[in-house]
Amino acid sequence: MNIAHLLAIAARSHPERPAMSVGNEVRLTYEGLARLAAGFAAHLAKRGLTPGDRVMLAMKNNHRYFSYLFGCWWGGFVAAPVNATLHAKEMAGIADDLAPKLVVADLDLAASLASVAPHLPILSHGTAEARRAGTEDPVTLQARALTDPAWVFYTSGTTGAPKGAVLTHANLLAMTTAYLADVDQLEPADSLLHLAATSHASGLIGLSFVARGAEHVLMASGGYDADEMREVLKAREQVTFFAPTTLLSRMRRDGIGDLSAHVRTVLTGAGPILAQDVRDAVDTFGPRLWNGYGQGETPCTITANDRHAIARAIEDDDEAGIVSVGVPRSATAVRLLDPDGKDVPPGTPGEVCVAGPTVMQGYLNRPEATAEALAGGWLHTGDIGIFDHRGRLSLMDRIKDVIISGGMNVYAREVEDVLSRHPDVAEVAVIGRPHPEWGEEVLALVVPRAGRTPEPESLDAMCLDRLARFKRPKHYEIRENLPRNAAGKVLKALLRKDFSSFEH
Repeated sequence: MNIAHLLAIAARSHPERPAMSVGNEVRLTYEGLARLAAGFAAHLAKRGLTPGDRVMLAMKNNHRYFSYLFGCWWGGFVAAPVNATLHAKEMAGIADDLAPKLVVADLDLAASLASVAPHLPILSHGTAEARRAGTEDPVTLQARALTDPAWVFYTSGTTGAPKGAVLTHANLLAMTTAYLADVDQLEPADSLLHLAATSHASGLIGLSFVARGAEHVLMASGGYDADEMREVLKAREQVTFFAPTTLLSRMRRDGIGDLSAHVRTVLTGAGPILAQDVRDAVDTFGPRLWNGYGQGETPCTITANDRHAIARAIEDDDEAGIVSVGVPRSATAVRLLDPDGKDVPPGTPGEVCVAGPTVMQGYLNRPEATAEALAGGWLHTGDIGIFDHRGRLSLMDRIKDVIISGGMNVYAREVEDVLSRHPDVAEVAVIGRPHPEWGEEVLALVVPRAGRTPEPESLDAMCLDRLARFKRPKHYEIRENLPRNAAGKVLKALLRKDFSSFEH
C-alpha cells in the first residue's frame, strides 16, 4: 500500500475540488495535483532514480510542494522534507547523511546549497525545468510494501547531530487515520490553513485532508498576516490550522476571534503550554482548541487533550486538566518508565515511552541510536511526564534539553557545539528563558578563556555562519564559572532557576 493512493483516490473521487489555494485563489484541483505528482514521478525516473531512492525537499510553503511530495511516493521514492530556514551548511550536513539522488529547493536555497555542496544534484523550484518536471507523461503509481520507507523526518537529539527518523508507508497511514479518528472526520467544506511549515507537522497533518479531498490553503504573504487571514476565514466555512500558543496570542490581539464561526479546529502543542494561554485561546476561538503531543519519531501521535476535555477542564477550573497533553491516541500505547525500565505509579515522574503503528522504523544510518531509542520495543521519547489518576499525561521536563522558541525547536547542545569553537570561549551553557511572545528565547552563558573577552558580535557572527537565524542566542552573559555536580555535569536546572521570569 503506497501512501500516494490517498491522492489518487481523492483525484478520482473529487477531481474538481480545490486541492491547493493561495489566499482565495485556487491554484490546483485534486485532478491537477495528481497529474503533477505523476508527472514529477516520471521526471525522477527519467533522471535515473529507482524505487527506494531518496529525494530531499528544501523549500518554503508553495502550491507545488504537495506535487513534489506525493510525486516522490507515486514513483516509489522516499521523500525527505527539511526545514527551509536552516543554514545551507546545516542542509549540506543532512544531505551527507541522507545521500539524496536529487534535491528540490527554492531558488535562493538552491544557490546557497550549491555553494557549500557543489556535488549535490539540485532541481530549483520555480525554474522552467521544474515546471516541465510536472508535465512529463504520467507514470503508473508504484506499489510499495507497508514496511517500505516513505518519509525521512530529520530531528535532533541532545548531541545536536541531525538524525533521520525513517517513517514507513504504514506509519503515515496510521497517523492519517488516527487524525480522522481522534480529531475530525473531515467533510467537503473543510480547509487546512498552513500557517506552519508543510515540511513538518503541518504537512504531516495535511495527509488526512488529502485523504478526504479537502482544501489546503497557503498564505500569499508566506506567513501569518492578520488582514489576509480574515479574508481566508470569511471565504470558508470550516478552517483548521496549527499554531503555537504564541501565535494564538497574537491572533487574539488582532481580533481574529471575531471570525471564530469560520474555524473548525485550532491545533496547538509545539511547546510547553500555560494554563492562561489555553484559557485565552478558548476565550478567543470558543471550544475549538486541541492540544496534541507527538514527535518526529511517532509523527503527531502520542497523546491529545481534545476540545471537549479542555472545555470541561476550564469550566471546572481544573488546572491540571487545562495544561495536560491528554490521553493516548487511537492504537497508541504510552507508559512511563523509571531509569531502570520499570513502570512508575500514577503521580510519579517517568520517561514517556510509546508503542504503536506510528512509531518509526528507526534512524537512518544509526543502528546504535535506533537500538537505544527503541529499546524493549518501545520508543523512548526523552521526555519526562506524569500520569494523573485519570490517565491524563502532563509533561514535566525534557531530557533532550530542547528550547522551543516561537514553535521552533532549538537544541542547546547544537548551539553549544558552535560557540565552543570560538577562540575566546572556555565553556558555554545554552538554556531557554521565558519570553512573553515566543515562549522561550535562547540564552548563552559563556565562561571566557583566561585573559580573553568574547564580544557578543563575534559570538553572533559564528552562530550566523553555521546555524539558522532562529537558533542563535538572543543574549550572551559572561560568567566566571558554571555550576556543576560531583560528576562534572553542568547543572542547567540551577541556571534556569536564575532566569525563571521575564524580568531580565
